[in-house]
Amino acid sequence: MSEALQVNSYFNDQVKSIALNNAEGVSTLGVMAVGEYEFGTSQKEYMTVVSGSLTVKLPGQDDWQTFNKQETFIVEANQSFEVKVTEMTAYLCRYE
Repeated sequence: MSEALQVNSYFNDQVKSIALNNAEGVSTLGVMAVGEYEFGTSQKEYMTVVSGSLTVKLPGQDDWQTFNKQETFIVEANQSFEVKVTEMTAYLCRYE
């Protein structure tokens, strides 16, 4: 018997993710619609763009950086970061 998939929805359904817990640990696979978002972390997060791109303002940074397909950025626990999405984008977030 498998565990039920946990679907998370944020920002009026503009960001959705499905939680995954396996031998590699806890992750979420998700999609962000076009828009601007601010996220907070409770654990260290490794965000990898699967399709599309994310323009991100990381904690303590003044400049925005764009991450494209297969690129990863890291946000430490108990931080917040801003994201601009210009096209529908899929991501993988691994938690530590």
